[in-house]
Parts: sequence; structure tokens; C-alpha cells
Amino acid sequence: MTAQSLNIPEPVVLRTLKEDLGKRELCAHFVPHCLTPEQREDRVTSCKDIIAMADAEKIFLNKINTGDATWCFAYDPETKRQSSEWVGVTYPRPKKLKIQRSRIKTMLIVFFDSQGVVHKVFVPEGKTVNAEFYKGVMDRLLKRIQRVRPAAFGSRDFFLSHDNAPAQKAASVCQFLALKCYSPLPPLVLSIFISARLFSVPQVENDVKRTPFCRYC
Repeated sequence: MTAQSLNIPEPVVLRTLKEDLGKRELCAHFVPHCLTPEQREDRVTSCKDIIAMADAEKIFLNKINTGDATWCFAYDPETKRQSSEWVGVTYPRPKKLKIQRSRIKTMLIVFFDSQGVVHKVFVPEGKTVNAEFYKGVMDRLLKRIQRVRPAAFGSRDFFLSHDNAPAQKAASVCQFLALKCYSPLPPLVLSIFISARLFSVPQVENDVKRTPFCRYC
């Protein structure tokens, strides 16, 4: 672009920028969010509060119920590592046809704690995850916790950690949780359970793949 506007050969422009001006070309680094100084300060404060809570109570992390969403496809093609096999030294490399991922999919919302999956919801086809729908998800989650974690539910000695999507931080959802005396945690604590999500969510997805897909449509 510079070479065309100045009518100068491109090699001359590159040499001038690199050698004479000492410039280098850098691509922009994509980040999830562009936070203001106030937002960054709030995150630091929240992290310090969470660390203090974890230091004060050894079983603090066991009280957190984490929620997240993922897409479940009708089938996923195997990766190269999944399709690998042990063969002899002289055996030729096996070949595998490249298969496209299924176009049929459904969204899965799953909640889990340190003991495993607590509750899962498959979003019906054509349904939008808005505040009204997510409020119903929260209601069913609390009823599920009451059944599978009765001690924690009775004492309200547990925390909810989910993302900060518009439906999840809507006023109606926050009011519903406040009426239930629920203790939320800042969304950034979700990063603590990234490793847990890598194991829990795929396990539920595998259960979906072994079940007729129309059951969740």
C-alpha cells in the first residue's frame, strides 16, 4: 500500500522500513475482552477475595458448582491420535478418510462440582437461551442439588459459578437467585475449573453420542 501510494518499488520500501527506520511488522494480538482499568482492578480485587476465602477454608473449592455450555454434535470424526494403532515396523502407514463434522447439533448446558456432574440441560432445537429460559435452568438446578447434594442445599453452603452472558446476568435471574439465598461467585472463578471442564463436558458428550440423537431434539 505504501509502495503504491509513493510509486516506489516494494523492496525499497521494505529495506527503508527495516534497515533505515528500524521498524518491524507485528500482527495485532487478539484478546477475549478489552478491559478498562476499573474492570481490571475489579478482577484483581475479586481474585484476592477468592484466594482469601480459599485460604480460610480448605474445602472451599469443593463447594463451587460450575456451569458452562458447549455444542454437542450428532457425531464427531476421530482425530489422528484417536484413530492411531500399533503396527509392525514394515507395515505401511494406515490411511483414513477425512470426514466432516456433523451439521446436526444441540447445545448442552452442564453443571458440575468436585464430585462430578450435577445437572445437565439440552437446549431444544430452535430455542434461544434468554433470561426466561436460563431462570428455568437455575430452578431445575437447585431442585437437582437438593436431591443429589442435600447437605449442601440445606445449609446453603455452596457457590454458583457461571459465565457472565446477558441471559446469565439478567436482572430476573439475579433476583431469583437472591430470593433463594444463593451465593454467587464472580465469573472469573470459572477459570479455576478449566481443567475440570475438559474432563466433565466430554464425558457427557460421549453419553450423547451413544444415545439416539432424536431424543434431545
